[in-house]
Amino acid sequence: MKNSLSLSLIFLSRPLFTATLLLIIHCIIVQSDANDLIAQTCKNTPYYNLCVSSLRSVPRSSRADVQGLALVMVDIVRSKASTTLKFINQELKRSPKLRRPLRFCASSYDAILTADIPEAIEALQKGDPKFAENGTNDAAVEASSCEDSFQGKSPLTKLNKAVHDTSVVASAITRLLL
Repeated sequence: MKNSLSLSLIFLSRPLFTATLLLIIHCIIVQSDANDLIAQTCKNTPYYNLCVSSLRSVPRSSRADVQGLALVMVDIVRSKASTTLKFINQELKRSPKLRRPLRFCASSYDAILTADIPEAIEALQKGDPKFAENGTNDAAVEASSCEDSFQGKSPLTKLNKAVHDTSVVASAITRLLL
């Protein structure tokens, strides 16, 4: 009885082992393909490292096509713009001497969050990448305009650069869909 049980386990464990091994290999290949698409897509952007690190930080990127990667990047822009607007609103309370450029920046970031990003998302979802590219380009321009409004002493330099650069990456990915 003991011998037949041992033989049964050996015969059952071999197919189970093979099935597990095939499943692991399949997962590795699927992940590798996703990473290849991210790398290939990001090679067509001006900020390769930023593109790759941003997209790989979002789990749904591993299952996305190029359109999905564009949507992920637009979401990243939205998140960075939202963070920047919150910081601007805090600075308005703390830095009365910077009120004029901060108000200008608040208006710029409001435009990014209420017009540019929604335009890009809607256009991507409808399959109209040209309008999506316009929205992401506009977001980059708004971030640069905000930075320029300080004439050299901006408390927002890093935040503006992050929004600008991710917007440019989103625009480049969107352009691949044209």
